[in-house]
Amino acid sequence: MSLTVAILGRPNVGKSTLFNRLVGKRLALVDDLPGVTRDRREGEGRIGTLKFRIIDTAGLEEAFDDSLEARMRRQTEMALAEADVALLMFDARAGLTPLDSHFAGWLREEETPVIVVANKCEGRAAEAGRLEAYELGLGDPVGISAEHGEGLVELKDAIEAAAPEKARARDGGEEAEAEKPLLLAVVGRPNAGKSTLINKMIGEDRLLTGPEAGITRDSISINWHFEGRPVRLFDTAGMRRKARVNRKLEKLAVADGLRAVQFAEVVVLLADATQPLERQDLVIARQTLEEGRALVIAINKWDLVDDGAEVMREIRYRLEGQLAQARGVPIVAFSALTGRGVDKLMPAVFRAYKAWNIRVPTARLNRWLEEMTARHPPPLVNGRRFRIRYLTQAKSRPPTFALFTSSGGDLPDAYERYLINGLRDTFGLQGVPVRMALRKSRNPYEEKARKRR
Repeated sequence: MSLTVAILGRPNVGKSTLFNRLVGKRLALVDDLPGVTRDRREGEGRIGTLKFRIIDTAGLEEAFDDSLEARMRRQTEMALAEADVALLMFDARAGLTPLDSHFAGWLREEETPVIVVANKCEGRAAEAGRLEAYELGLGDPVGISAEHGEGLVELKDAIEAAAPEKARARDGGEEAEAEKPLLLAVVGRPNAGKSTLINKMIGEDRLLTGPEAGITRDSISINWHFEGRPVRLFDTAGMRRKARVNRKLEKLAVADGLRAVQFAEVVVLLADATQPLERQDLVIARQTLEEGRALVIAINKWDLVDDGAEVMREIRYRLEGQLAQARGVPIVAFSALTGRGVDKLMPAVFRAYKAWNIRVPTARLNRWLEEMTARHPPPLVNGRRFRIRYLTQAKSRPPTFALFTSSGGDLPDAYERYLINGLRDTFGLQGVPVRMALRKSRNPYEEKARKRR
């Protein structure tokens, strides 16, 4: 997008509600608890014919040390530096507060044009609060209701007036369709280092990090290019065991992370090398494969491990013993903090993505099937030999195969695993779920005989 708009304001004035309204989706978590948003979130906003890049920011706090609030403020300052227009939002029903006035003074010293947005202006109760905004010295306030979608036309006019050249510019989408980005989600338990990893990958402090567990609350998407290829990264909240999740906000954050897995094409499961592949890691991996997504297992904090070979053996043993469907899944070990080994991650991701999209010709599949059945013939089912006719790939993303038989009954699980493992080994399907559906072929002579009767 050629035009960038940032939403700023103190906590709990409705910034994320407006963000969701402008992007047309519930991307940002919204709750009555102040300070839900911590990282800055980006999306493609639209009001009528006006399209723009919109940035949702954390609530402004007066903090300048190394605290979490201070790190959140620095993220907001970075968003302001990128913006062509800043929306200073306040709660018109509560009226102006000293904190609103303080941040208005800060924004007056910046070069970015500022529009004062009075939220919650539905009804007459907020009119007095909206008029108070003239005291800020930032021009006419725009009264809106982010919850009900009122006042957006006036907001559009104000944005176009603040940045007329940018508002008129085209985003280039009409000239050529951009290459679709690979959708990559990074998931894992709290404090595994997901945000630190993404910051290292993209080469900037884009996401909040720190020793506190659970800093990331909602899934943050970042557009990025790796060696010329577009990638959309999703940083997600840490996923604890369901029994331990008891706060409403954490439940919303975990649900948001699971939605990111559903939207993703490849999922990186990030685990802590000092506590490798605990039960919750295996649960997340199983959910990823059940959703039909390609999986890469990443082991962070490798610099803290004394015997790497022993830890890797333990990881592979746990995968083979408790997650058979993840057989052969790629495992990449590194230190996100130092950056050592991080360069191995994206090649593994693209290999998994390629396997997830693979299409195998039917002729090649059936030559392979003849070899597999000759090596180990199908077992007896109900005292009769299970007869397999042919195999074809029904679809990719994930690879799904249809096995046609002329026998009734189900294929024994052990023989189905034998065929699926053979498909993985022969066609390089490690790290992706492989599905097989049984289909019974019709006998044309039996159909003719039935008609004669």
